[in-house]
Amino acid sequence: MNKARILLFIPAYNCEKQIVRVLDSLDSKVMQYIDDIIVINNRSTDNTEEAVREYMKEHPYLPVSLFRNKDNYGLGGSHKVAFNYAIKQGYDYVIVLHGDDQGDIHDFLPVLKKEIYRGYDCVLGARFMMQSRLEGYSLFRTFGNIVYNFLYAMGIRRRVFDLGSGLNMYDVKMLRDKFYMKFPDNLMFNCTMLLATDYYNMTMRFYPVSWKETDQVSNVKMASQSVKTLKLLFDYMDMHTSIRGEYRDIPRSRYEFEEVD
Repeated sequence: MNKARILLFIPAYNCEKQIVRVLDSLDSKVMQYIDDIIVINNRSTDNTEEAVREYMKEHPYLPVSLFRNKDNYGLGGSHKVAFNYAIKQGYDYVIVLHGDDQGDIHDFLPVLKKEIYRGYDCVLGARFMMQSRLEGYSLFRTFGNIVYNFLYAMGIRRRVFDLGSGLNMYDVKMLRDKFYMKFPDNLMFNCTMLLATDYYNMTMRFYPVSWKETDQVSNVKMASQSVKTLKLLFDYMDMHTSIRGEYRDIPRSRYEFEEVD
């Protein structure tokens, strides 16, 4: 079996302190499986971009490219930039690792070493499985996530262990028709992707990961996010074909970016 070409995509927004730790975690154990890395700066207002550029200068052997979105597209929009790039460049798989250093890519080493990903359209990092490890995550938030996972599991009739962690892996073949382009550009993107796996009858596997909250700054507004998450599910349960509709506040024909030297 031919070696898979794997792209690592790191979305970055206002994480100048954390992004260097994420890049530092990409040691030889990880990089033996990764062909290329793209960091996508979603118009950060801090020194995230400068931190990445300095790191690239100090570590020229690491195959990192730095992209800057032409506009603030949100987390979902950055996913679309990366997915489109992976398709265009002919990669076989794309791994998503958030740049805020909450997840640890080493948790996916068994997935990469044993090539578990070959049996699924996507392997999704799960913070709420028995083998998962949480640090600095409150019991209240843990309980709330478990409840929402149960509701989504009822909705799609599959077991659900996370609505969207910061460590996931996708087979590029599942992305080629770009069904995700009308999905939300905000934090709801992952929830919509989860529903899409049901609608398009895709195969997925949850895999336990570790998760920590230390010096990260959350962009999540808990109350409004909770309401949106439930509405997304109930709309889908009411009419499955809604997944093909327009979810974006600002529909775009293209998601443009530029490479930063």
